[in-house]
Amino acid sequence: MNLILKWFISTVAIMLTSYLLPGVSLTGFWAALWTALFLGLVNSVIKPLLILLTLPINIVTLGLFTFVINAALILLASTVVKGFSVEGFWVALLFSIILSVFNYFANTLFAKD
Repeated sequence: MNLILKWFISTVAIMLTSYLLPGVSLTGFWAALWTALFLGLVNSVIKPLLILLTLPINIVTLGLFTFVINAALILLASTVVKGFSVEGFWVALLFSIILSVFNYFANTLFAKD
């Protein structure tokens, strides 16, 4: 799938998720666009390293520690991207779960097989 289309899908998913969760604030479309770009870069560069470093605890928790890593990356994005803020860890955890569900359905809807 086209990279620009995936970026736009993630942007829309971030906007919808921030609309649904009361602990997440987003100032507008541009903040969502930059948040999607930052999360995409972080998920492709930093997340694999974090998963590799936390592999023992990830094995013990049967992969559930990955949710903690996702929430931490959402919190990192809220500190770096202006216009995007998350109130706390639990809100970031719920945000990452809902965002993953939205991205999954949107990517399967627009996937070209």
